[in-house]
Amino acid sequence: MVVLNKIYTKTGDAGETALGNGARVAKHSMRVTAYGTVDEANSTVGMARLHTQGDLDDRLAAIQNDLFDLGADLCRPDMEKDAVSEYPPLRVSDAQVTRLETEIDVMNDKLEPLRSFILPGGSALAAHLHLCRTVSRRAERLSVELATMEAINPAAVKYLNRLSDWFFVAARIANNDGKDDVLWVPGANR
Repeated sequence: MVVLNKIYTKTGDAGETALGNGARVAKHSMRVTAYGTVDEANSTVGMARLHTQGDLDDRLAAIQNDLFDLGADLCRPDMEKDAVSEYPPLRVSDAQVTRLETEIDVMNDKLEPLRSFILPGGSALAAHLHLCRTVSRRAERLSVELATMEAINPAAVKYLNRLSDWFFVAARIANNDGKDDVLWVPGANR
C-alpha cells in the first residue's frame, strides 16, 4: 500500500524527478513525457466517467486502473533486471490487451459498418471519449518514441494502441449506437 503523508517534497525543484527504480532524470525526459501523458489520458477518462453509469462506467473504471498500471510500468526502466528483482515491477500484460480486444468486438457487433470518417462530437459522453482516444493515441506515439531509445514492455504499446480503438468504438456506442455520429463531409465548406 502506498502512503503519502506529504505531497510536496521539493526534490523536483531543480527540474528532475525520480523514476520507479529511484534513478533521477530530467522532468522533460522521454520516459517521463510518456508516462505523464498516460496520466493525462487517465484524467480524461475521469472526465468521461462524469457522463456514464452502469457497465460502461465499470469498464472505464477498469481502464483507469490499467492506466495506473501502465504508468507504473513506464516509470520503471531496466526491463532485463525484472526477472532477478526481489520485488518485480508491475508490467502491463497481454491479458489486459486481450480484454480490450474482447470488449471492442462486443461493442462493435452492435454497430453498422462505417461509410465515412467521424468527427469528434455528438453526445457529451462521445465527445469526452474522443478526447480520451486522442490523448491515448499521443501517449502511444510517445511510448513508441521511447521504445526507440530504451527498452520498454511491448505490451504497453499494444495496450495503448487497442485503448484508442476502444475509445473510438465506445464513442460510437455513446452516440446512440452510431446513429448520432457526426459524419465528416469532405470539402463541405469550400
